[in-house]
Amino acid sequence: MVVKNTVSGGRLQGVLTGLGHGIGVGIYAFGAVAGVSALVGGVPGLHRAIEVVGALYLLWMGISALRHAGEAGAEHGVAGRTGFSEGFFVAFLNPKIAVFFLALLGSFLPVEAGLLERAGVAGLAMGIDAGWYMFAAVVLAGTGAAGWLANHGTWVDRGLGVLLIAVAGWLVLA
Repeated sequence: MVVKNTVSGGRLQGVLTGLGHGIGVGIYAFGAVAGVSALVGGVPGLHRAIEVVGALYLLWMGISALRHAGEAGAEHGVAGRTGFSEGFFVAFLNPKIAVFFLALLGSFLPVEAGLLERAGVAGLAMGIDAGWYMFAAVVLAGTGAAGWLANHGTWVDRGLGVLLIAVAGWLVLA
């Protein structure tokens, strides 16, 4: 998603996609330290409902990518907000991230860890995720690879569309 948004909308859109993804991951990380992940795992059907909503969102994004393959985006305004929301929802509508953080933080945080310690670990997870994807967008936007991908944008968008639809199908059928 970061690569697609960087190529189609420029550096700003790619960076905002990374930021949105990091915030979506951060919600699950903070939720895990607060026990929300256990709630998602403990309420019958809630995990599956989030999974289905996530699959529908990926299906919508995949169809949109196919319908608008090759269309250029803008580097500011609505396109930036679109990049942010796409990054956010890709992370937020993925319950596997909640399960991951529950397992990860459950392994590394002692039971007696205080609120500040827990918030620090969750904030670190959010910062690493957002920082990595934002860094990737900046590096990609500054290389010839972005130009090559832009010149082949129709095929990149089509490939991404097919991949998103396949992942959505896998989520529903798995």
